[in-house]
Amino acid sequence: MAEAYWQAVLTGGLEVPPDRPLDDLTAELVTMLGDPSPRRRDDLAFPVLATWISNGVYDRLLVGLGDGITVGLRHGIGADGDDTVLRRSFSALVLTEAIGRDNEVHLLDEDVVLRWGDRATSWLLRERDLRGWIPQHGWAHAVAHGADLLGQLARSRHLGALELTVLLDVVADRLLQPTPYVWRHGEDDRLAYAVMSILHRDVVSFGVLEPWVARLGMGISQAAAQYEGTAEWPTPSAANTTSFLRALHVQLALGVRGRPGVAMDEHLFAEPPSGRADLMLAVLDQLRAASPWLFSATTAHATVAASLH
Repeated sequence: MAEAYWQAVLTGGLEVPPDRPLDDLTAELVTMLGDPSPRRRDDLAFPVLATWISNGVYDRLLVGLGDGITVGLRHGIGADGDDTVLRRSFSALVLTEAIGRDNEVHLLDEDVVLRWGDRATSWLLRERDLRGWIPQHGWAHAVAHGADLLGQLARSRHLGALELTVLLDVVADRLLQPTPYVWRHGEDDRLAYAVMSILHRDVVSFGVLEPWVARLGMGISQAAAQYEGTAEWPTPSAANTTSFLRALHVQLALGVRGRPGVAMDEHLFAEPPSGRADLMLAVLDQLRAASPWLFSATTAHATVAASLH
């Protein structure tokens, strides 16, 4: 269909057009998620699909829609530098909306959400094209969209301590993988916010969180031992991991909030996560170790105490 058709849908209040079957409309929109034009992909296809999901248009079809969307996560997987990343990344963003709908109205069985979670995490770990903004094509933002997807999975009633621990491992694996890309478009904040969503569930113990943070610090230290003093230092993955730890520390210190008007988020983020102070200390220890020449000898305990008052 012509772009004007979908523009009319957008300006007409995003109602489902009565002139074509919903299956045909959906298939076209899903194809548009990989369109090189940011106008058709980001300004038309995504908001239409997101609104229809939020409005319950797909409530009886949500399993089929989500299963179909996850196919897009495999589209061209392993490629780097071409247009296929657009379909993968925006498929992740639409899947985020589908899981978010279930989080609000409880439509899906556990096996469905866990299946989608397996496919989503597999994609995020296999994704090689980590570009943020692409000239002429607009946002690709695979890491940011993947982080949003992890954040909605973290909110799911179907994920307990074990599954949330797996999500933390996925975050660490993604951060520590070698990559040529230094994140420049808020990916560190988005990924830290996903972790905050996990922490606010208050089911993952500090006994799990402390070694998880230490693993990130060890990854930075190992890269430093190999490359510090050369033109390759800091490596992109070390720089990204350090930026992530800083973002996580700030979010722990300042607190985060959920989406306005979403009752689940208002409840989830109403109070700081338990063990917040201990986790802040663990993060600060790794930040100090990553840049020992930079920070003063002020104790981490005093720094955390000051940030909590």
